Amino acid sequence: MSADMAAQTESGEGGDDGGADGGLRDRLVYLAVLSRPRFWLYLAGPVVVGVAAAASAPADLFGLEPVALFAYFLVPANVFLYGVNDVFDADVDEANPKKDDREARWRGDPVNTAVVAASGLLGVGLFAVVPRVAWPWLAAHFFLAVEYSAPPFRFKTTPLLDSVSNGLYVLPGVAAYAAVSGSNPPMLAVAGAWLWTMGMHTFSAIPDIEPDREAGIRTTATALGERRTYWYCAATWGLAAVAFAAVDLRLGALLAAYPVVVLGIATSGVDVDRAYWWYPVINTVVGMLITLGALWRLVNG
Repeated sequence: MSADMAAQTESGEGGDDGGADGGLRDRLVYLAVLSRPRFWLYLAGPVVVGVAAAASAPADLFGLEPVALFAYFLVPANVFLYGVNDVFDADVDEANPKKDDREARWRGDPVNTAVVAASGLLGVGLFAVVPRVAWPWLAAHFFLAVEYSAPPFRFKTTPLLDSVSNGLYVLPGVAAYAAVSGSNPPMLAVAGAWLWTMGMHTFSAIPDIEPDREAGIRTTATALGERRTYWYCAATWGLAAVAFAAVDLRLGALLAAYPVVVLGIATSGVDVDRAYWWYPVINTVVGMLITLGALWRLVNG
């Protein structure tokens, strides 16, 4: 989704002379920008990885549970997650320049609010689809998706808790694994994935350090500052690699790329605003390789 399209949602442009069709198009563009399309696979990707890792036969890949989970976490879950974020950040986002460059400021009319709420309620339907072993993981995801941004906890404004709570991104994959296999995944894999999200979240907060400080928001990144945040990310990603290596050495070797890359960024002077946009590509490639490895095991026994 381009910055120009995001700008259109702010100015009310993008429609056909303000007609009904133009108004609908404008709203759909706005909601798409709000859902952060570049990050859709951050929720849906773990579902693919979890399903591939849990499947014991090719038919398991296309059952009701994996299809329903992927469909929900690809778009509706992102509308809900980022909608809740934007609702409760509407005031502080006034000083955040990325809302003009690549995101959209919250437009709190009743229809947008209803769409965000409906996206969350749609997720409740997943509990009727997946087995009970997956319920705790789904419940934890929805709790963190709301309380990351919303009172009373608003984890995103407390250093370290903002980082830890971002395990919400891997929980769809854990739920998918449990739904397909009927059992929980190895806890070391869950721990490794959780640590990965901690590093990913905190790295992505580096471009927001100054706007967040100006708005009075305290995060792990604002508390550490840019230089020490790089080291925090390297540490969490390094621990993630160790945890995954205990499950499979090949996974550990793959995840070791993350601390290497972030230390390269820190020592080379690459602009973090530029490096920030490398990670959707890096994450997609790493997730694809893990998935292909799981599918290879599935096909070749």
